[in-house]
Amino acid sequence: MRLILTVTLVMIAFAANSVLNRMALVGAEMGPASFAAVRLLSGAIALWLLIRLRRSGRIAFDAMGAGSLLVYAIGFSFAYVTLDAGAGALILFGVVQVTMFAGALIAGETVPARRYVGAAMALIGLAYLLWPSAAVAPDLGGAALMVIAAIAWGIYSLHGRGASDPLALTGSNFVFAVPVGVLIALIWRDAMPVDGVVLAVLAGAITSGLGYALWYHVLPQITPSVAAVAQLTVPVIAVLGGVVFLSEPLTIQLVIAACLVLGGIVVSLISISALVRRS
Repeated sequence: MRLILTVTLVMIAFAANSVLNRMALVGAEMGPASFAAVRLLSGAIALWLLIRLRRSGRIAFDAMGAGSLLVYAIGFSFAYVTLDAGAGALILFGVVQVTMFAGALIAGETVPARRYVGAAMALIGLAYLLWPSAAVAPDLGGAALMVIAAIAWGIYSLHGRGASDPLALTGSNFVFAVPVGVLIALIWRDAMPVDGVVLAVLAGAITSGLGYALWYHVLPQITPSVAAVAQLTVPVIAVLGGVVFLSEPLTIQLVIAACLVLGGIVVSLISISALVRRS
């Protein structure tokens, strides 16, 4: 139960990232490069402070972790300039699903048939909820950026499963991703209003920095395919967050899709013992 609650908390943090990003770019009219840079910088500061307070662990360069985090953060912010929230979330977590299942197969993990069935149910629910109508097709450039961000996030998640010190590794990734993120923002020079900065700091320090550290902590306890399926809840949580914080309508379509997604996750996790990796 403790593990399930921890995973749930992480998924809520991931969904909050989408809500905060949408609020900053659309509501506060903040630029995507500035949002990504402030998000990375505030996350790095928060994690560095936690590492110092704990008095254990150290900042060390990890090219794969820092690089994949940077690509995800930049791609995510720029993709939402042209993509609507529904299409973006579907592309992001659909591709993350494929990336992590591919990683599970490459690693030799035996993926039960029920997990494929559950993932298919969840993806059908997401498609029903989020896929735009034929009259409003996703922007191809934005879709490509979100695909790149999703692959990077999948790699980041798979790479983090071997972390012996999740907090220190996450802090290191943020610290070494900051210089390039700030450089991109200085070159791009887009809008950086105060309210947008506040949202970016929340996204960086709380829902990204602390959320990712907790994700790295829980990843060694679950299989990659279970992690992939669990992340399919994030778009549904994000849409619910939009209803609460952005006054988006709660429709019957949303309710049906949420049932499909959550039902698919239940199917994939029928054997609860499969959730916890056997030593």
